[in-house]
Amino acid sequence: MSATLVGPEVIRRSISLPADIAGKLDSIAAARHVSANRAIVDLLTDAISAYERRRAAFLELADRFQKSTDAAETERLRDELARMTFGH
Repeated sequence: MSATLVGPEVIRRSISLPADIAGKLDSIAAARHVSANRAIVDLLTDAISAYERRRAAFLELADRFQKSTDAAETERLRDELARMTFGH
């Protein structure tokens, strides 16, 4: 008899959360009517997607900056890259 995987492979991880984050997580899970584990997976999925979008936007902007030949555009792109990098 062979084993069949249903859905993606699952890897178990153990994490420690600050008490305030754990409380917020429990509230989110209760509001969504899901387990804390499901809430963690959903939140991490959303966070990773947001991170990847920000990274892609940054790399696209850096590429435009590098290829720019217009002084005004270069300055504007430099300022935008600085805001993305340093939050100013």
